[in-house]
Amino acid sequence: MTEQLFLTDAYTQEAPAHVTEHTTEGGLVLNQSVFYATGGGQPGDTGRLSWSDGAGEHDLPIITTVKGEAGRVVLIPAEGQPLPAVGQEVVQTLDWDRRFGHMRVHTALHLLSVVIPLPVSGGSIGAEKGRLDFNMPEAPEDKQALEDALNALIARDLTVSERWITEDELDANPELVKTMSVAPPRGTGRIRLVRIGSADEQIDLQPCGGTHVRSTAEIGPIRLGKVEKKGKQNRRVYLHLGV
Repeated sequence: MTEQLFLTDAYTQEAPAHVTEHTTEGGLVLNQSVFYATGGGQPGDTGRLSWSDGAGEHDLPIITTVKGEAGRVVLIPAEGQPLPAVGQEVVQTLDWDRRFGHMRVHTALHLLSVVIPLPVSGGSIGAEKGRLDFNMPEAPEDKQALEDALNALIARDLTVSERWITEDELDANPELVKTMSVAPPRGTGRIRLVRIGSADEQIDLQPCGGTHVRSTAEIGPIRLGKVEKKGKQNRRVYLHLGV
């Protein structure tokens, strides 16, 4: 099992590691990873690995990161380049601008689910924009009012924090799960909850294995994009960083 450093500190941009495995598909597994693996609508991280050996200095681009079996995080390298040997010590470095964009958008989407308090049937996260699909038979009457409410929450500089509960505790509180299509990551016996706001003034609390900013102010102003009809009961709502 790979130690997932991004769960304890999403702001870690660089860290040492050693290679524990080459997968049959050409991927690399490290003992610990700052790279987030694709899941929950958030893309896998990109970046590079660097190391030194008897052949000299090496720099290997990582083009994406995916989940492997038994809790492994698998880094997918660019094709046609030498790979570090199993046991080799490496330095892993994130494409930070891309990851930070994902963190800002992901946190903004949590807030979008607050201003539109309806069941979520899907979602997608990019570095500059994202979207949620809602169980929403009719389009919002006043999109500008939703955008204003969302920006007001962001401007409050709300703290984003986490805590862990057991899987049994989640089963006893199913209302915590907002997403109809994506189940919280299970298998370790515990579930990570992401809270926006304080315990005394909680704005949002839901299970999530993704990466987020520490404060809503880091999101910056957003604008809502188009609202698309996706079936009889669903509407897709886009948001964009910047105004």
